[in-house]
Order: sequence, then C-alpha cells, then structure tokens
Amino acid sequence: MARYKWLVLLLVLVLILPACAKKETVPIKEEEPVEEVPPPPPPPPLEEEEEEPIEVEEEEPIVLNDVFFDFDKYNIKNEFKGVLAANADVLLTHSEIELTIEGHCDERGTNEYNLSLGERRARAVIDFYVAYGVDSGRLAIISYGEERPFARGHNEEAWAQNRRAHMVIK
Repeated sequence: MARYKWLVLLLVLVLILPACAKKETVPIKEEEPVEEVPPPPPPPPLEEEEEEPIEVEEEEPIVLNDVFFDFDKYNIKNEFKGVLAANADVLLTHSEIELTIEGHCDERGTNEYNLSLGERRARAVIDFYVAYGVDSGRLAIISYGEERPFARGHNEEAWAQNRRAHMVIK
C-alpha cells in the first residue's frame, strides 16, 4: 500500500511541476493613435405629410331569421313569407354566403317521422328561396327532427318554438 502512495505522489509531482514553469512573456506593441472622424450630420428630416385617418366601416353581422310551423305541418305560413323574403334579399345581396337550413320538430311523434317532417320543413324554405332567385347551389338542408330543441318543456309554448326552420350561415 505504501508503494501506491509513492506512485500517486510521484504522479502529482510530474503533473504539477511543468505547470509551474516560467513562461516567456511577449511585449505588447503600442499602436499608433487613430484619428477619430466625427460622424456625418444626420440628414434633414423629411416633411411628413399628414395622413388622413382611414374610416373603416364596421359591418353589421348578418342575421337570418328563423321561421316557425304549425303542428304536423311544413307549409310556410303567410306571416313568415316576409321574413323569408327579407332573408332572401340578404342572400341575393351577399352572394358569398352559403346557408344550411335546419329542420326541427317538437317532441311529439316518432324519431323517424320527425326527421322526415324536419326535412320537409327545410325543403319548403329552400323552395321559397330558389323561387325568389337564390342559387340552390348555395343552400343545403339537414333535419334534426326533435333532437335539438330550442325550448325545453312539455307544453304547447315550448313545442311551438321547436317547430322551426333554423338558418345557419356556413
């Protein structure tokens, strides 16, 4: 074991002694002073023209109103023809709008019957729009039957709100 101590001591000395050797110093040359040149003066300010503020018109959101139906019916009631005509005018003015008409029913009747009735209600609205001049390629239908009620409840007031064609802008 004493042998290892001597060996470690010898190794440490071999590594430390060369690090302590005197190193040759190199004198630093002094540089000649550099003549400082002042920066050029800034260019004269450009005359700024006063910009008139641009008035941006905020567009009102486009809203298309729903129409409602009598129990077990899909014909457009006279009181809602004006609503559909106003919707059609918006669609004609904004040719970029694509529209999905959702057909809805109240909870009475079977699921299959209500899906069919909801589709007929949505189809009646599309037929009105097409007759008014709206391109049928911009219109789509989907029937939800009784699956997405607007009003919760089990009375005539709630059922009347759920028998509708709902307009959804894509």
